[in-house]
Amino acid sequence: MVDTLGLILAVVVHGAQIQDRDGAKLLLERANADPALLARLEKLWADAGYQGKLKDWVTSHYQYVLEIVKRPKDAVGFKVLPRRWIVERTLAWLSRCRRLAKDYEYLPKVSEQLIYVAMIGLMVRRLAVN
Repeated sequence: MVDTLGLILAVVVHGAQIQDRDGAKLLLERANADPALLARLEKLWADAGYQGKLKDWVTSHYQYVLEIVKRPKDAVGFKVLPRRWIVERTLAWLSRCRRLAKDYEYLPKVSEQLIYVAMIGLMVRRLAVN
């Protein structure tokens, strides 16, 4: 889960046997464990892989609005979609970290912590420049 700047708010790494929609529930449960973290959150954006019952689940459990960013029907080839590219850009930033370029870790918790460390490094470098 990232904010509109692409900075990480919460991370959940899970096995491939868990569908993205179920992983989103795990992510929201973890993010909402710290109420101050998401106090101002009102709307969530997600791609078409998250449509379905998740939208109602998010509304009933957390009172957030889940908006599905859909590809335009007349789009041909690659098209940058508003809001959806933010997560992709964050993943590209994280892939620059050598330890995250490949999945070497045995435990998902280690991968989660390495993602936080990589993001901390990115934010510190940005602060140093400004």
